[in-house]
Amino acid sequence: MSSVTDIATGTGTGAGAGAPGTRPGTATAGGAAAAGGPGPAPAVRKGPLVPPGAHAPSLGGRLRSTARRVAYGAVRAGVRSAAIVALLVLWETAPRLELVDRTFLPPFSEVAVAWWRLAADGQLADHTLASLSRSLTGFGIAVGVAVPLGLLIGWYRRVADLLGPLLEVFRNTAALALLPVFVLLLGIGETSKISIVVYACAWPVLLSTISAVRTVDPTLLRLARSLDLPPARLFQKVILPASVPSVFTGIRLAGAVSVLVLVAAEMIGAKAGLGYLINASQYNFAIPQMYAGIITISAIGVAFNQFLVALERRLGAWRVPVGG
Repeated sequence: MSSVTDIATGTGTGAGAGAPGTRPGTATAGGAAAAGGPGPAPAVRKGPLVPPGAHAPSLGGRLRSTARRVAYGAVRAGVRSAAIVALLVLWETAPRLELVDRTFLPPFSEVAVAWWRLAADGQLADHTLASLSRSLTGFGIAVGVAVPLGLLIGWYRRVADLLGPLLEVFRNTAALALLPVFVLLLGIGETSKISIVVYACAWPVLLSTISAVRTVDPTLLRLARSLDLPPARLFQKVILPASVPSVFTGIRLAGAVSVLVLVAAEMIGAKAGLGYLINASQYNFAIPQMYAGIITISAIGVAFNQFLVALERRLGAWRVPVGG
């Protein structure tokens, strides 16, 4: 009778009692097996172990995170475009309120209508393609010539001593001042227009490349020389990568110059191009079409600059950003 009571209270010893060290009133698997009954199978956890306190993001959490990113992007885009929107609103309201003469500055809506008509009948595309072909050709030639020449002048002192005085003479001569000379020597065809673009774009690229090579961190040069790198490898592994940011600064300046100088060149003796469109619209007193051409030039300049910025980021992805 006492053994039954002991078993019921869990204080007895024997088959029904727990193993030493277990809490009273609990039976172990070994005790159950000793009693002759099959023991319970140990529980097996399936799937990856999750650290304590870590939870997989739910669908609602991911949606909230995406919504926050979209809202942040929208706010940032709104802040960056606020000045442009304010300018367009002022452009639209000032002529209508007679703050300026709408004959010479029509509202933006009229300019937008004129731009759409030029785009619809194909005139805008023809003039834009003509300008882009000249501008990109001159820009490409200038970069292809100025970057290698700038690397040579910046790296080799003898080349700099030889070409330095000549560069000082021409760098201080404005490209538009030489436009009549290009027209007289090369005619009013495509050659003179592309040549003036090459001349104007070469100087920002050339000067920034020379400065980039000469201002490479001396610590990098000492470390490279301590590794006994030959001059060719030193130039390839140290000078070129370190010069990329400054070189692209000059290239971006040249991209803006290529459009501006070309417009001025197209106003003399051209039969197509955005410069010709602006000049012809002024003479015909088609003021909305004139502003439409100006807006197109501005849009091309912004798009070209953004393309160069993206290219610079890709080529300079190895650099660690400041503060990062």
